Amino acid sequence: MKVLIINGSPHVSGCTARGLKEVEQTLIEEGVECEIINVGNKDVRGCIGCNYCKQHGKCVFNDLVNDTAPLFEKADGLIVGTPTYYAHANGGVISFLDRLFYSTPFSKAMKVGATVVSSRRAGSTSAFEEINKYFTITSMPIVSSTYWNEVHGFTAEDVEKDLEGLQTMRNLGKNMAFLLRAIAAEKEKSGIPVQEKEHYTHFIRND
Repeated sequence: MKVLIINGSPHVSGCTARGLKEVEQTLIEEGVECEIINVGNKDVRGCIGCNYCKQHGKCVFNDLVNDTAPLFEKADGLIVGTPTYYAHANGGVISFLDRLFYSTPFSKAMKVGATVVSSRRAGSTSAFEEINKYFTITSMPIVSSTYWNEVHGFTAEDVEKDLEGLQTMRNLGKNMAFLLRAIAAEKEKSGIPVQEKEHYTHFIRND
């Protein structure tokens, strides 16, 4: 089993990275392979709605999004980490996720998703909900922990003192490993649920 970890912070060794590191270490101890991609320090533009991807299976902008797509397809789980800016996620990682999810034609159903957020003080739950919506729209089960998946601090050294936050990260890793194993066992036994795609509400008049 493999989990792809997205660091949406521009600081590759900052608070968000420290939280993600704790989850990663726990997953590795649980026998899950991990790969980290730093997104927040890259120049990633937003989606322009051109639908190039619908004809070509990849985004018109050939950058980190297209590089990440095959890794996402092969992964069993995805963790997205972000700092909190004005009570929302980093704009760069939102642009990245918009294009990654929209441009990839493969099913995300039953891939396991988790969000990790960091903040100095507050606003983190808004960012947490923002990222989780990518999972819920694509039939990806969300992994929970013993608190919201967040760490607090202004520096990575501050996060070291957030003992409950690091504990939450470890419990998140354990829960994710458990869910990955459970889904893998059920997939082998009876496959994944069939996704209905017949109806699409658009309210366009045909008369």
